[in-house]
Amino acid sequence: MGHKITEKLDSRSKYLRNLCIDALEGGQRGHIGSTMSLIEIFRVLYDDILFIDKSFPVNPLRDRVILSKGHGCIAQYVLLADKGFISKEILKTFCKFDSILGGHPERGHVPGVEASTGSLGHGMAMGVGMAVASKINKIENRVFVVVGDGEINEGSIWESALAASQHKLDNFTLIVDYNKVQSFGFTKDILHLEPLVDKFKSFGFTTHEVDGHNVSDLKEILSLKNQTENPKAIIAHTIKGKGIAFAENQPSWHHKSNLKGEDIKNLRDAVKNA
Repeated sequence: MGHKITEKLDSRSKYLRNLCIDALEGGQRGHIGSTMSLIEIFRVLYDDILFIDKSFPVNPLRDRVILSKGHGCIAQYVLLADKGFISKEILKTFCKFDSILGGHPERGHVPGVEASTGSLGHGMAMGVGMAVASKINKIENRVFVVVGDGEINEGSIWESALAASQHKLDNFTLIVDYNKVQSFGFTKDILHLEPLVDKFKSFGFTTHEVDGHNVSDLKEILSLKNQTENPKAIIAHTIKGKGIAFAENQPSWHHKSNLKGEDIKNLRDAVKNA
């Protein structure tokens, strides 16, 4: 399905992407495309939606956010750094031997990370479990799980969707980073997902579509109070590599290693002009 995508980035989105490049420079590698398609989603969650506290990151009343597509972790790391959960200087240690910031997020190592993810298809099941636990314990929080579109090839995603609907998890929101490119090609060629909205509706989800780079639209849709007992699914149409013109929609940029000084300069120049 086509969907109009915001073209220009504002100063905050560019700032966050430059923090991502700090991590890419430190590690000389990273999932660039997957990171850049996520920035506005995480920006809005951390700026406007989540009830969290850097001084008490394990507050039992907190909202939870799980990045199931763990390879896009730099996007979450930069927001955790921006909010003071970790130091911005730590970003530059990304993927170093003694760093807390690995190529996938790890619970217990990185403050604010709720689940160790990256084995795709598992984060949604963990999020459903957390949402059930909140219901049992009568905690009125929200659980957000961010998945990739390639990731929803996994059957465990749809098993989790059945469970979320069965248990009437109106405290659960799934966000699909629908950039339409997975690790080695376009989703339409590998395993076509459409009609994706209808699929989630048929699983009992209240389902919305949104421009995943439009900050105001994301804020509006994520702020909506659930009027039913249904879990919520948000199909966020994004561009893989958004803000890096030469990497946008390019499967070859899914994961880049051995990034050199010139590569980093080109990345920063691209963000500046985005």
